[in-house]
Amino acid sequence: MPRGAEGADDVSGWDEAELASVDAGDEIEVSSVRPDGSLRPFVTIWGVAAGGHFYVRSAYGPRNGWYRRALARGNGRIRFAGGERDVTFAQIAPDAPEQAAIDAAYLKKYARYEKRILDTVIGPAMHAVTLRVEPRD
Repeated sequence: MPRGAEGADDVSGWDEAELASVDAGDEIEVSSVRPDGSLRPFVTIWGVAAGGHFYVRSAYGPRNGWYRRALARGNGRIRFAGGERDVTFAQIAPDAPEQAAIDAAYLKKYARYEKRILDTVIGPAMHAVTLRVEPRD
């Protein structure tokens, strides 16, 4: 099972204000940690808050480089409109109950985009590439 796998503690480490700040912008930047502890280059992606947690999805499936590295290492850093934060990445189950809320959050936040673009982050095919992002102390 990948690092930070499903069944992890369901209590979010985000305080309400910081979660709102992370979710406020259209995009965040993610970076995973290399084995030597240095950060990989940041990659710009979409993400959403749902149910008190923050989630990201690999728009181009499980082969996307940033996703594979984040899943394998389990930690990294994100940059967002309000700052920068060390985080953990935890895969959640494709059939987890929160997947519907995550789909709804993506649809609401990015509704102004064409369906073909939204389809890269919404729906059952994307549930398998969903990561919960939590702050690391």
